[in-house]
Amino acid sequence: MHVTRNASNDLSNADKAFAKVELPGELDAKLPPGAVHQGFALKAGVLDAEPLQAVADPTHGLLVVLDQITDPQNAGAIFRSAAAFGARAVIMQDRKAPPVFGALCKASVGCTEVIGHVRVTNIADTLLSLRKAGRFVIGLAGEAEASLAELTAAHAGPGLVIVMGAEGTGLRPRVAESCDALARIPMGAKAESLNVSAAAAVALYEASRHDPRINPPR
Repeated sequence: MHVTRNASNDLSNADKAFAKVELPGELDAKLPPGAVHQGFALKAGVLDAEPLQAVADPTHGLLVVLDQITDPQNAGAIFRSAAAFGARAVIMQDRKAPPVFGALCKASVGCTEVIGHVRVTNIADTLLSLRKAGRFVIGLAGEAEASLAELTAAHAGPGLVIVMGAEGTGLRPRVAESCDALARIPMGAKAESLNVSAAAAVALYEASRHDPRINPPR
């Protein structure tokens, strides 16, 4: 860990033993241009992904699948919502998806440390595997006839999978075809769509309302 002298005053004596005190300019030189460090910098690697088999069991909790969502801010915000609403893991493709590192982790406000993530080669094939494992897969699509509330209520429980597509293009055709059902979030006429991270938060909240692990019966 590298810290400026002023920042080192906030460390305990035990933490100071692992810290190297730097001048502010020296710390800036160790980081990418424009990085905001607030006097602290720690070298860390990319978080390890879990295998799909570790999260496939439908009793293990809700899963979120990101289909070609490339913006780390959006992905990080989705990790945050997933953690808040009790999801087991976030599944992303091993390409056309940001690394679970840097900007994504910052946008998640630390939630990448408390929720699992899985990297897969093919999203559509992964959805079919999850269905075979006993999960029910709902893809978000603005043109869908069924509402999200209807589907999450009908298939309540920890075995749901919520699939989010990229802004603008939405779910790719084969990914949409690999879902059990497509659902829309009802909205007023003044807005055509939501930001993908906002839509994910709505979907995750709606799913959590019917999950007895998150909202136990009273």
